[in-house]
Formats: sequence, structure tokens, C-alpha cells
Amino acid sequence: MSAPHPASTARDLLVRARAWLAQDPDPETRGELGDLIARAEADDAAALDQLRDRFDGRLQFGTAGLRGELGAGSNRMNRVLVAQAAAGFAAYLREREKERGSSRAPTVVIGYDGRRNSDVFARDSAELFAGAGLRAVLLPRRLPTPVLAFAVRHLGADAGVMVTASHNPPNDNGYKVYLGGGDGGSQIVAPSDAAIAACIRRIADEASVADLPRSDAYEVGDEAVVDAYVAATASVGPAPVGAGELRWVYTALHGVGWETFARVLEAAGYPSPTVVPEQIEPDGSFPTVAFPNPEEPGAMDLAYERADAEGAELVIAHDPDADRLAVAVPSGDGWRRLTGNEVGLLLGLRAARAASGSPGASLACSLVSSPGLGLIAQRYGLDFHETPTGFKWISRAPGLVYGFEEALGYLVNPETVRDKDGISAAVAFLQLVAEARGRGASVPDLLDELTAEIGLFASGQVSVRVDDVSIIASVMAALRADPPATFGELAVARADDLLQDPAGLGGDVLRYALADGSRVIVRPSGTEPKLKVYLDVRGESAEDAATRLEALEAAVRELLDRMS
Repeated sequence: MSAPHPASTARDLLVRARAWLAQDPDPETRGELGDLIARAEADDAAALDQLRDRFDGRLQFGTAGLRGELGAGSNRMNRVLVAQAAAGFAAYLREREKERGSSRAPTVVIGYDGRRNSDVFARDSAELFAGAGLRAVLLPRRLPTPVLAFAVRHLGADAGVMVTASHNPPNDNGYKVYLGGGDGGSQIVAPSDAAIAACIRRIADEASVADLPRSDAYEVGDEAVVDAYVAATASVGPAPVGAGELRWVYTALHGVGWETFARVLEAAGYPSPTVVPEQIEPDGSFPTVAFPNPEEPGAMDLAYERADAEGAELVIAHDPDADRLAVAVPSGDGWRRLTGNEVGLLLGLRAARAASGSPGASLACSLVSSPGLGLIAQRYGLDFHETPTGFKWISRAPGLVYGFEEALGYLVNPETVRDKDGISAAVAFLQLVAEARGRGASVPDLLDELTAEIGLFASGQVSVRVDDVSIIASVMAALRADPPATFGELAVARADDLLQDPAGLGGDVLRYALADGSRVIVRPSGTEPKLKVYLDVRGESAEDAATRLEALEAAVRELLDRMS
């Protein structure tokens, strides 16, 4: 997300752009920016608009650290911005040690995925951390985000950085920050995020990137870290007897998940899947998908085609950094991707049964995820925590044994990874499937058994992608100024603005409880230019729930059409 500057004159923009160009070490973005400056100096209005878009704002830490489109400028992901972030983060870590009365050098682990410039940003960070006197450990190659999150805890590091934009569009990249020690290897939260941002801004205001000290005295991590992750993850869900008969298809969506996942499968005793060959190797251009997100329409079509050809009974997909998991099963003449809530509740039931009777054990999910997890926790005598959106909050729930978020994120092994992990979640889900298969049951049967325990929950989502993020702010403001009294024929029984929430959930979130027990939650995405609306209903039957959900979705779309 970006923080705006006041509206700038053409002269101000050109001054900022020239100062940025003078410190940019990247030939590609230097050429890009130099061309824009020359055109703007020649009174090219389009070039001036481009400079305004790139420099009238600055990427700031949001839900997942820094994340944005690649390109030159303070409002883009590039080597200048990453260098400022690395130097600022290093300053924060050194200052924190000094405040604690310690003179030791903090340790930072750096990982990166297969997106454009991920390796470059990671090496720049390692050099700058080392140059600032920190112990910097660069993971040995491009790896999934969960491996980096694991490494922070496994190595006892003070912090970690993962260069990834996860499931964002192909031309995005990002910079995800973790803290060790008392933070347990979780993503940053307040007040650390603001303190880090202040250090970054200080570096950006006071120093040229060209003058920041660098060193090649960083370490390259040992393969033993990856080996330890593989062993720990395989132990999450060892294959039961008969698992070898499972026929399934896997896609990495051009990401970095397969190499590590394949090793985990072998160690856990699962049969190798049929892979989608066009999508199995890392490719930062993502040639077969418009958006490398399993939630997006069409993203899993090649996997479905392969599954049809192979007579498979299951499809599993990871997003590009393998921290999210998608599952699909045959349905009529095609395939149905399970919702994040369906997978989350099945894994939650698995965790609850295992933890039943453990004092202080808890389940947790974000406030936009299915309320069914709370009923599972109650049924098995566990504590339950509803958190703000994001695994930086879920991972901090007291007594956590399992957490999930409806956006395909699952935390099944909190003792080793304090973040969502699509690989360990896949192993846990494969164990569920194999055990069910051994007694003649299928994934739909597991969902029926879940319904028998807690009732029938159905969920949906309406996402509105925009080119101008101000539209999102306008819609949220309009909803606050004139709250809806109904959604279709359903009256709003209670409306909550979580910016004013006394329970501490907080955030730019509007939540509506409807007269029939349904729920509507509206919030801006923290990682993409989207407005998201989450729908939850309960029904007497699958048909009843589907009808209720369809009517509620239509009402929400009608409301948004009027407001946008």
C-alpha cells in the first residue's frame, strides 16, 4: 500500500525523480525513469502523469510488509526502495539491541522466491545487512515462504525477510518481514511496523542508496535448514496404510513449491502426484495464468484438464510462494474448488480432535473466516480466538494449535512455522483424504460429516478489483455515511464499524449481522487493489444454503453497483 505526498507540481516531481535516478543501481529502471524524465521535461503530459503516479506516494508496510508493482519510483518495488527498506530495518534491529543494553550483532535470515528480481532484492538485502554489521544469512536458493518462516525459528534468528509478492499479479514483488525472539518468528505488527517504517523513512530522507555501506561477508545458508523443514513438515501428517493408491494432480502455478513439496511427500510416504508440466517450474512471467492465485477464475484450469485425463480424485495447488493451499474435487461433469472455509474447517476439525483435552489449547481464525471454527472449538473443549485479518495476528493467538484464514491460508504446525504454510497444510489434508479413502469415504463425505457435527455453513465472496484505489475509500466512506438497512429482503440486525471496535479487532472493516443469522463483512484488501465482501450463511440443506448465498451475493452486488 502507498502513502501519498501532497499534490506535487511538475517541478517538484522532476526534482524527486532526478534525485531517485542519481542513486538507482539498476540499469533497467534507470533507463525507464530517464526516459520518463526526458519526456516530462519536453512537456509530455502522459509522462508527467506517470511520474506523479510513481512519486506522489511511497510504498508502506501493510498487511504483508512492502508489496507493489515493479518499476522505478518511490511508489514501486525496485532496488532503491528495497535498499532503503533493508538499511532501515537494519537500523531498527541495531537500535533495538542498543535499547536492551546489548552490543551483539542481530541475525537476519533472507529468503526469496521465483518472481522477477526476487534474487536481486535478496542479495542486495544480504549485502546491506552485512554492511550494517548484522549477521546476514541468505537461504541457498529460491524457496517457499514457509521455509523462511521456519528458518527464523530454527536458527534462533532475530528477524527474517522474504522477498515475494505471493499470489499477486505477475509484475508485482514484495518484502515480507518477520521478527524472532519474543515475536516467535511471526510477521511484524504494531508498534514494530511503525518503528521500522520510521527508520526506513529516515534512511530515505538522509542518505543516498549509493552511499549505504555494503559487504559481501554474508553467509549462504546450509542445506541443513531445508532438510530440517522437510523432516518437520513430513511429520505433520505421515501417510496412513493404503495412501499409495491415491490418484491426484498437483500444480505449482509457476511457483517455487514443487521441489520442497516433492521431498516432503517422499519423506511422509505419499505417492507422487501427476504434475501439470506447464506450471511446475518457477517462472516469474507466469505465462499460463493472468493472476497466479488459485482463487482467480481460470487459474486451475490446466490442473483440471490434467486431472480429467488422469482420472484423478483430487487436485492440489499452491500459490507461487507455496504459503497457500487450494483443493479441488470432482463435481458432476467438472471440478469444484473447495472454499478456503471448507478446507479450513476440515483441518480445524482434525486439529481439534487431536488437541481435545489439552489445557489451554486453542483454535483461531480471522474475523472474516467461517464462524464454524468457533463451534468446533466449543464442541471439543478448546479455546477460540477471533483475530483481525492476517496471519501476523492469527499466529499470536494464545495456546494456538491451529489457525486459518478463508483466503486459502492454514497454520497447522505452529511449533515450527508461525505463518500460513501451504506445504504442511497439504500434507495434513492428504492424510485426511487417505484415511477417509481407507474407509471408503471421499472429500464430499468428509464435508457431510463436518455438517453433521456443527451444522451447515456456506460462504462466498464478492471481490471488486479497481484501477483507482480511491474508489475503495469512497465506497467505504459511503457505507459509513449511509449504512444499509437491508441486503435484498434481509434486514440488518446489527452493524459494526471495527474502526471503533472496543474489543480490539480494529481495522477498516464493516460487519453486518442479518436477521436470518447470515453475515456480511466489507473490507479493502491489504495486498491488492480490491474491495472484498465476505458472505456467510447457514442453511437447513445444501440447496437451502446455496439459495441463501446466491440471493445475498446478488444483493451485495446491487448495493456496490449503486455506490461505485
